[in-house]
Amino acid sequence: MSVFGAYSHYYDLLYEEKNYAKEVEFVSAIIRRHAPDAKTMLDLGCGTGRHAWGFTQKGYKVTGLDRSAEMLAKAREREERGKITSSEAIEFQQGDIRDFELSRRFDAVVALFHVIGYLPANQELDAAFTRIRRHLNGGGLLVFDHWYGPAVLTERPAPRIKTFENAEFKITRIATPTLLVNDNLVDVRYDLVVIDKISLRCREIAETHRVRYFFWPEIESLLARHALERVEFGEWLSGRVPDHSSWNTYVAATGRSQVA
Repeated sequence: MSVFGAYSHYYDLLYEEKNYAKEVEFVSAIIRRHAPDAKTMLDLGCGTGRHAWGFTQKGYKVTGLDRSAEMLAKAREREERGKITSSEAIEFQQGDIRDFELSRRFDAVVALFHVIGYLPANQELDAAFTRIRRHLNGGGLLVFDHWYGPAVLTERPAPRIKTFENAEFKITRIATPTLLVNDNLVDVRYDLVVIDKISLRCREIAETHRVRYFFWPEIESLLARHALERVEFGEWLSGRVPDHSSWNTYVAATGRSQVA
């Protein structure tokens, strides 16, 4: 199963309408509430760096980590173009969130756009959270978002077709989900038909993304196993108490002491 392989080449176009600025402001407000002195940030699964760049505009010194070389190449292209922010405010590293080692700690760690959901097995989750704790300062804050189980099972995932277009490409994307209800997983098959407007060539891409959804008791257990204390749990971008209609939720948790 390939995840964010050829798909990554068109990633920014596919998510052009995503409101990164609003998400950065939402997360920054959470950090201000619970870790107002935070200055350094680790952005896990940073992708093409759009959240990371937004956080530099909020004054954070950001390290972005992603395992996709293709995604990081695009992030570094953005870094070279973005002369508004000092290059000292951002850096990108290639690594897997299950086994990375940066030999330093951060005031805040974020994992956005369902990064944690791409860890379908319990041992993968524990491996990632072990690494997160080792890189989080005492009193530092972790913020991550995820799919919420009650909503996934109430408003079942359904096939979707959407078209994306810019000066170079026209893309039709068909998303076909398969719910694996006993495993808390959704397999989403993406079929892309890409038309290059300049060469008039057509390319077809197929990738399957396996995403885990979570219920609160398992998140609570995960946090406890890794000496993290919840400070917020809410609906993504609204902050309201989650219910069966809240497909996207977030958790903010603090590490009260450092882990060796």
